[in-house]
This record gives sequence, structure tokens and C-alpha cells, in this order.
Amino acid sequence: MKPPLNKITKNGKAFFLAYDQGLEHGPEDFNEKNVNPEYILDIAKRGKFTGIIFQKGIAEKYNKEIKKAKVQLIIKLNGKTNLVKGDPISKQLCTVKEAIKLGASAVGYTIYIGSIHEDYMFQEFEKIQREAHSKGLPVIAWIYPRGKGIKGKSKKELLAYSARVGLEIGADIIKIQYNGNKKDLKWAVKSAGKTMVVIAGGMKTNEKDLLRQVKDIMNSGSIGLAIGRNIWQSKNPLKISEKIRRIIFK
Repeated sequence: MKPPLNKITKNGKAFFLAYDQGLEHGPEDFNEKNVNPEYILDIAKRGKFTGIIFQKGIAEKYNKEIKKAKVQLIIKLNGKTNLVKGDPISKQLCTVKEAIKLGASAVGYTIYIGSIHEDYMFQEFEKIQREAHSKGLPVIAWIYPRGKGIKGKSKKELLAYSARVGLEIGADIIKIQYNGNKKDLKWAVKSAGKTMVVIAGGMKTNEKDLLRQVKDIMNSGSIGLAIGRNIWQSKNPLKISEKIRRIIFK
């Protein structure tokens, strides 16, 4: 039975504030303001995001602040640093049981398709998906093509493959990276079937290009974005959040 998504979506649309970059990228993304999770929580609350994505540690240490902000919590269950080279693997760091105890409304898990380690991540995801669904918790799958296996594959093929993998493994929402081609994204969304698609916020870009991409993303049939640095690295995060929110929710 498919868990309800209404806690982390609004009118079938999603607007997630991503803040799992501290583990994935290190502290280089942060400045004096956005290094503080409380600053991010304030943006999520005042920016009317439908969910905020944290790793286990922040969800534990700032649990009181999260509950006070009344922002829907999405906990990323696995992760890795960018220090180890070669085919990536991201192992589980938090259990479904722990996520529920911390008040999560959904959980997320990254799978690197094309990596020589993808079978391990598939096996972990299967256990997570089964347990989360038994507890009525939606599962978001980050699906990213990485490693030696993607050599020679086109961006269009990899984008659609990522979306299809999410459908086939039973994810409720798939988070994929937009390649900048509207036709490719429409095909990827169609490949995802009844599984909802959200798009990663991507690398830092200027506001004009960002808003154009958001329009393309929503016109493709995606339900929204999971965006981080383009919001909390902005000089006016609430202003850009409002502009993006208007496009998503029309």
C-alpha cells in the first residue's frame, strides 16, 4: 500500500529545502550564516517549504528547533563524503525506526546506478522501503548515475534510466538531476510512471536561469524541487523562495 504524501506535499506539489550537503560536500558550501542549521530552519518555515532534508545528526541535535518550526522533516538515511574516489557507495547511517522517533514525515536514500556497488545499495533500499511502508512512511529515492558503468551512455538515456529505476524499485518519489533539456526531462517523467519526480536544485546559478529552469521542470510534469544552495547561499533566500514557490504552485 502506497503511503500518503500529503504531509510533504501541498496540492500534489513538492518544495523541499535540502541541507544534506555538509556531509556530501564538506563545509565549503557554508558561510557564517548558513553554517547554522537554525538559519536554514527559519528559511524553511518562513519560505513555506513543504519539507526540509537533514541528515541524522542535525535531526537529532536540532530536534526541538525542528518541532518548534513545524517544518515537515525528511531524513536522509545514507550518505558519504566526496573524499573517496572511484565508484561511489553510500551506506545506511540512520534506521527507519530512528527516523520515526525523530519525527520524520518521510525518509530518503541515495542509489548510484552504474557504480560497481549499486547492488549493495539496492539491497539496503529494499529493506528500508519495506520497513518504511509498513510504518506508513513515504520513501524518496535519490537516483544518480555514477561510476564506470555509465561510460558511453547519453545524458537523455541516463536521466530516463534514473527515473525508471525509481519506479521499478518502489520509490514513492524520485529525486533526479535535470540535464537542461526539456524534452529529455519530459521523457524521464513519463518513464517514472506513477512515481512522482522532484528535481535536484543543482549547482549555483544566477536567478534568471534558475527561474527559467524551474518553469521547464514544472512544465515537464515533475511535482517540484529539492533545492538547497541556490536558496540558502542567496543574499535574499526568502525572496527567491517566494519566486520559485509561485512557479511551483502557480
